[in-house]
Amino acid sequence: MMDIPVSKIVSYHAHIYFQGDEQRAAALLLRERIGKRFAVALGRVHEQPIGPHARPMYQVAFNPETFASFVPWLMLNRMGLTVLVHPNTSRARDDHLVNSLWLGEVLPILHAEELAEADDPASRIVPNTGVAP
Repeated sequence: MMDIPVSKIVSYHAHIYFQGDEQRAAALLLRERIGKRFAVALGRVHEQPIGPHARPMYQVAFNPETFASFVPWLMLNRMGLTVLVHPNTSRARDDHLVNSLWLGEVLPILHAEELAEADDPASRIVPNTGVAP
């Protein structure tokens, strides 16, 4: 079996999930803290499950260089929230199901069959790691 080169990872996503008013408030506070501490792109808050995500959430996009400082901080400061961290390659199904890590509760990934399975150039992720305004 051949190793997959780490250079296939163009960026990462952390999905911060919440459920109910108390967790939503914690998630928004965490979002604010992340934005002040890290050069990341904060996605919009989704009040309903979207795509393969089973709960309301928001996405944090970050580059590979940020992983070593951001993910350990998130491990210790996630405020009890569930978080999915996954790489972005051209294999979205493996990114979400096989090569991901969970902080807290492991949630189901919905509609996994709709995620790109093969090394598909058409599904190549464009790094979306600029700092959001």
